[in-house]
Amino acid sequence: MKMMNLVSGSSGNSTLVGTGQVTVLCDVGVSMKKIEECLSTADHTGRDIDAVFISHEHIDHIKGLGVMARKYHMPIYATDGTIEAILTNKAVGKIDRELFRPFRPGDIIKMKDMEIETHAVLHDAAEPVCFSFTDGEKKACIATDLGRATEDLIRGLQGCDVMLVEANHDVRMLEVGPYPYPLKQRILGDYGHLSNEAGGALIRELLNEHVREIRLGHLSKENNFPELALETVLQELLGNPYAPDPRELNVQVAARDCADPMIEF
Repeated sequence: MKMMNLVSGSSGNSTLVGTGQVTVLCDVGVSMKKIEECLSTADHTGRDIDAVFISHEHIDHIKGLGVMARKYHMPIYATDGTIEAILTNKAVGKIDRELFRPFRPGDIIKMKDMEIETHAVLHDAAEPVCFSFTDGEKKACIATDLGRATEDLIRGLQGCDVMLVEANHDVRMLEVGPYPYPLKQRILGDYGHLSNEAGGALIRELLNEHVREIRLGHLSKENNFPELALETVLQELLGNPYAPDPRELNVQVAARDCADPMIEF
């Protein structure tokens, strides 16, 4: 399998995941021009994308979807609630409804040698999900915009070799920062975003003996720093049963504005 973070942060998110026969994008939260620029670093173009999977309709996950759909006409997988929210969002422009492939949270979608597991999440969107991907031997997951990690979600994400997990904010930075109080309450609530500590706690639940790489994603530009997110998560992973020194787990912060190197596993 392969996985490459194209961009990850509060201003835009997109990740490539592939098997021997299928290559998909999870979310298209920046311009199509930026997506193409990131894909080019791995000698890919939009023509190499077999399908797009959308976690939810917030603009930092669908900003470039309209242009991509009109240019490449690939299938777009999303829940019914997410599809209706996208179709009424004038910011993405017109998208042919026939391109959408609806699914229910919890469904497993099969595309040649790839299976995509869909997991319901708690987030303040119409019908949000996150995804895990497997070729039957290896497994990757993209777990951001979670609100709170439920027991069902933790069970569904078990066994990943590579994972991109949310570490959105430092609680203290958010509390004293410039955001208005209602927005702070939204982010901190059960339907908002995982803090650095909560992201670390989720990673700890998902650790296994074959984890290869862990990326921290969806960092807030205003309420976090990459170094702070990494250090906080590593502290949460102290004493885990798989690596006496958490740095051995290959935890890294996903790039906000440019593509990370392709992970092949």
